[in-house]
Amino acid sequence: MTAPHFSLPFTPTAPAGSAARRLLTSLKRRVQPYLAPGERIGLLRLLGLTALLPVLYLIARRAVQVPYQTSVITFYGLTVLTGTACLLYLAYTQYDDPSVHTLRRRARGHEGFPALPERPKVSFLLAVKDEAGNVEACVRSMAASDYPDLQVVVVDDGSTDGTGTILDGLAAELGITVIRLEANVGKKAALVRACAVADGDILVFTDSDCVIAPDALGRCVRAMVRHPELGAVSGHCRALNQRASLLTRVQDVWYEGQFRIAKAAEASFGAVSCVSGPLAAFRREAIYNYLPAWAEDRFAGAPFRFATDRQLTGYVLGQAWRGQALKRRHADSPFVTGHDHPERRWLVGYCQSARVWTNVPARWRPFMHQQVRWKKSFIRNLFFTGGFMWRRGPVPALLYYGHALWVVAAPALVFFHLVWAPLHWAVGLTLLYVSGVLLKGCMWGLAFRLDNPGDRRWRYRPLMSLLSCCVLAWLLPYAALTLRRGIWTRTPA
Repeated sequence: MTAPHFSLPFTPTAPAGSAARRLLTSLKRRVQPYLAPGERIGLLRLLGLTALLPVLYLIARRAVQVPYQTSVITFYGLTVLTGTACLLYLAYTQYDDPSVHTLRRRARGHEGFPALPERPKVSFLLAVKDEAGNVEACVRSMAASDYPDLQVVVVDDGSTDGTGTILDGLAAELGITVIRLEANVGKKAALVRACAVADGDILVFTDSDCVIAPDALGRCVRAMVRHPELGAVSGHCRALNQRASLLTRVQDVWYEGQFRIAKAAEASFGAVSCVSGPLAAFRREAIYNYLPAWAEDRFAGAPFRFATDRQLTGYVLGQAWRGQALKRRHADSPFVTGHDHPERRWLVGYCQSARVWTNVPARWRPFMHQQVRWKKSFIRNLFFTGGFMWRRGPVPALLYYGHALWVVAAPALVFFHLVWAPLHWAVGLTLLYVSGVLLKGCMWGLAFRLDNPGDRRWRYRPLMSLLSCCVLAWLLPYAALTLRRGIWTRTPA
């Protein structure tokens, strides 16, 4: 395959050294000669905890002032703020980028995991439907990856807008493999068609509205070669069209936090619950036997076309407890009969340095459609991954179920504070709730500011917190009531 010349539509910035990181580096240089490796790690953790002391002080002070009558409601708010502080602590003191450093926390018996070749074969896979405006930039960025032994496979899932013609031209120019489907089968089934012809040791997926940094693929591969216990790795995603509108700028800052903090905290224990679609790398043996279950996923008595990335991640995390049943259910599939891979307790990681950009919705209607899809995926994944996540260890379980509880309880809490309280002249509760939401948003915003010094967009993060509580929380009941509507409803941004 010929590697094309490719340049990003803008110059991306690498993760900048924050003021806090510069301070830590300076301190490390001064004290490193006097400290053992374990002591240096302890010092970093102490400094991280010290940075969170003001927030912890506010939480503790508020806790001792809680009236008994509102203790449950206030306890929820304090728990959310405490959880946010804990996420920040884990992300900034426990996380290691597996493509840069050897992980401090390895899986028990990681020496027994099958090692990858020093330069494994990689298959880069994409399913696309009616994306004539985006697909060329995406495919060119895939083919421009600086990884040498690369197979690119693109499935045209029944496009009718000229996407197929564009892909034919790219196939002739770049030497990629294009599979044309006459009828639309859905993203999961289309990607499984690509997997059937993929011969890579590592299978990597992306979305049609994404652009991948040239070194991103190599970083994911390096992380998995260095750590054979990693069954999957997620890249780091930001908004490609961040300048399009206020909504896209808000989402860009939000994406940064969701990856840099939430995924980093989960990755500290090898339990990232969602290897996100923009850049998702999987060991072949970690998912191959479960691809027919993925393609034919059913939920609530009907085919379920959402939860593509969450569900596939769930198969990696939970195959030690769910793998045999999934294989028996699809025992006649060539994905199962061809090679029966043993079930393993894989770790799932996150590679901060593997950069990818995606077009996020610039208008409210497609944004709301996207959020409803994500809520449906959350519900479906809760019934699958939620059934075994407690087995992954106390901290991963706390991170997963704590987040799930926050999402499930949010509609009731929003109704109580923003509807019931004002109607019953308890405006103080409303103001307290909104203040807590803004405080949480400011905590995330300041983390963005530390990682991106000089970038003033951190101020958009509290807006996302308000948007989440005032608007997005209401979508969970709607998503539950319309769960069986299997229409993708993807509206152009």
